[in-house]
Amino acid sequence: MSDSMPGTAAGTAPGEIPQDAPQEPRRAAPHEPAAPAPLGVVRTTTGNAEVDAELERLADADHLPAGGHIEVYEDVHRGLRDALTALDARPAPAPATAPTYNNRS
Repeated sequence: MSDSMPGTAAGTAPGEIPQDAPQEPRRAAPHEPAAPAPLGVVRTTTGNAEVDAELERLADADHLPAGGHIEVYEDVHRGLRDALTALDARPAPAPATAPTYNNRS
């Protein structure tokens, strides 16, 4: 008969976990959100200064956590909508008239 107590491994004091005992899996540290980082999206200019300024404003979202993106997107959307509305409100350029030829001979 062994000197060990019931429920203990040989050479292990009561309450001590034997070194060869199965270990519980280590739990991962709580997820830390990654710091905001630019996505590197290339913005092509449109030739319209108002629209280009709004598109450049999208870069502001690169430095914000995801929760702050909606404010930037809504602001850019509002600005683009205003730029389109302004284009519609401008008078259309007068149509070019065809040149007239004088056929005097």
